[in-house]
Amino acid sequence: MNRISKFHKVSFEQFKGDWTDTFGELPEEEIRTIYEGVRLPVRATSGSAGYDFFTPAAFSLGPGETAKIPTGIRAEMDENWVLQIFPRSGLGFKYRLQLNNTVGIIDSDYFYSDNEGHIFIKITNDTNEGRRVELDAGAGFAQGIFLPYGITVDDACTGSRNGGFGSTDQRQA
Repeated sequence: MNRISKFHKVSFEQFKGDWTDTFGELPEEEIRTIYEGVRLPVRATSGSAGYDFFTPAAFSLGPGETAKIPTGIRAEMDENWVLQIFPRSGLGFKYRLQLNNTVGIIDSDYFYSDNEGHIFIKITNDTNEGRRVELDAGAGFAQGIFLPYGITVDDACTGSRNGGFGSTDQRQA
């Protein structure tokens, strides 16, 4: 088995700024409590491909509701690997919990971005059965799978990243 990555927490300062930007002003001690409860992703069993991502706080989503969740996590990985993020299978099956971008793609160079490579996961309760999704703090809600990738034989890309979501759009000609 290839050991190609390590999960880290973002700094408290990065988390506080991102949490506040997402959910508004809260007392610093409340944000610190949420931050201290952030769990690094883990596999549930030795046969699991996916690393479970956990909610840093409780969330409740009614039908059609969306939440953008700053996970507090960043992933350091070898070049030529990508972390793909999916909803947890059970939540997708029971509630049609969807990622808003269908599959999250975390590139290896995202770790070095100005935002510390902070992974956000935006989810929607897309139920057609009127069911509410209740997620306690620390509940597994998404899973990440590391995959190798290749490039074309004539690839000449030399650009580098310095930003978060959508930051590579400016480099396309």
